Amino acid sequence: MSDDDAGSDPDADPSPAPDAFGRAIRDHHRGERTEPLLHSDGAETTEHPIESFYFTPFDPSVGTNAWLVSHLQGPLLDVGAGTGRHALYFQDRFETVATEPSPALVETMRERGVADARERDMFDLRDDFERDRFGSVLLNGTHLGLVGSIRGLSAFLDDLAFVTRPDGTAVVDCYDPEHPATAEVIGYREDPTPGLAHRVMFFEYEGERDPVLQLRLFSPDRLREAAVGTGWTVVDVARGDDGYHYRAALSKR
Repeated sequence: MSDDDAGSDPDADPSPAPDAFGRAIRDHHRGERTEPLLHSDGAETTEHPIESFYFTPFDPSVGTNAWLVSHLQGPLLDVGAGTGRHALYFQDRFETVATEPSPALVETMRERGVADARERDMFDLRDDFERDRFGSVLLNGTHLGLVGSIRGLSAFLDDLAFVTRPDGTAVVDCYDPEHPATAEVIGYREDPTPGLAHRVMFFEYEGERDPVLQLRLFSPDRLREAAVGTGWTVVDVARGDDGYHYRAALSKR
């Protein structure tokens, strides 16, 4: 037996997964961040704008936010809630559960006053929540693209349908591959299929690099196609001032 083998414990917990993104944002919140959060696709690297993206209070009078509010009801599941910008607003109006896979972001949400912040993966909804648990689900932050494919999108919409009531609603967001400006988004990769594209990127902080994220970008029409047979219908689409980012409202009615 080697010295390495003698000192190993086969039952020991594995090393924690990298969480550069979450740690940088938590450190920023605590006033402890000394390095930038780097956002890269391997060829291009920029500093990620933490303050403006994650710490501007949600204001229903800005942009498409009033539209967003009009499509949500309680209880609300806020999936990939980040720093809790939306959860902090909606929890004063109805029950709100905010989830994040990043332990550091869950800590941040709790420190900021989110009443029910949980460490959860967006692909474990059926295991984490009972059927018909919520009135609405919100996914804001373009992480819908983590589903990876049209088939994956349909399967994920099935999961959203499972955890929402028969009168349930959902709001998701994405970058539209059919808008010319989307090609300027960091990590953009074109696809020959109409209405589809890819995005490849990763985050780095204090020398720690998160795993590469591979996201699928869907046009609103592709989202409508994926919703067929899931119980959802895309009932409205709202675009920001830039035109290439959109929010889509879905309904089960």
